[in-house]
Amino acid sequence: MRDLASNLGFDILVDPQTLNQTATSEPVDLFGFNSAVIALVVGGLGSPAPEFSAKLEESDTDDPGDFDDVAASDLIGAFPAELTGAAVHKVGYRGHKRYVRLVLTRTSGDIDVAAVVVKGNAANRPVA
Repeated sequence: MRDLASNLGFDILVDPQTLNQTATSEPVDLFGFNSAVIALVVGGLGSPAPEFSAKLEESDTDDPGDFDDVAASDLIGAFPAELTGAAVHKVGYRGHKRYVRLVLTRTSGDIDVAAVVVKGNAANRPVA
């Protein structure tokens, strides 16, 4: 299929919510796809101004204890040092691990956030 919708897979990393603590997403399986992009959507910011950071972790298994930070060389772009409101942050993943997950680390405050992973270059198309 030549249309984009039939060639991409989507998974939710973080359900839309207000976060007031550090959160780690469930692992997302990239099996059958050769590229991925994480889209992190930040909505309103609480008061006082929140301080949150984001990072991507990877693993060959979905065991929570097996995840390590993704090397900067395996990312296309980077999350900002501090998340800001009313923004979409996108970061590409070009690593070779099967699973990825997102970690949002809270220093203070609360933040409205959601995140998805867009999986591309599917081995089998169309993607269901």
